[in-house]
Amino acid sequence: MITKKDNSLIRTVGRRKTSSARVLLTIGDGQVTINQRELKNYFPTALLQEKVLKPLKIVNKEKNLNISVRVVGGGTSSQADAVRHGIARALVKWNEEFKKILKAEGFLTRDSRSKERKKFGLHKARRGHQWRKR
Repeated sequence: MITKKDNSLIRTVGRRKTSSARVLLTIGDGQVTINQRELKNYFPTALLQEKVLKPLKIVNKEKNLNISVRVVGGGTSSQADAVRHGIARALVKWNEEFKKILKAEGFLTRDSRSKERKKFGLHKARRGHQWRKR
C-alpha cells in the first residue's frame, strides 16, 4: 500500500571541497548535533556556529526543528559550509516556499571550488621553480 510521504523526517546531503554532510531534519525543539556532538562542542568558534545556523535564522525556524548531521572529510571551515548547504537543502525539501529566500542568500548553490592537483615538474599546482643566477 502506497502512502503519502511524511514530512516529519527529511534527509539531504551538502558538500563543499572534500567535505560531505548528511543532514537529518526532524520537528523538535531546536537541537543541532553534529557527529553525535553538540554544535558548540564540534564547532567551538562563534563564526562557524553562526555559519551553520544561518539558514535556520533566515527562515525563523531555529527553535522548531532538530537537526542531526554526519559530516566527514575536509577541514572545519569546509565542513561548516557543507553542513550549511545540507541544512538549506533540507529546509527547501521541508517547505518549498523557503527556496526563494535561501536561493537569494546563496545557500542552495554548491561551491564547486576545490584544490587543484599538483603537476609534475612544479612545486605546487602552479608554482614553478625560482630562477637563480648563481
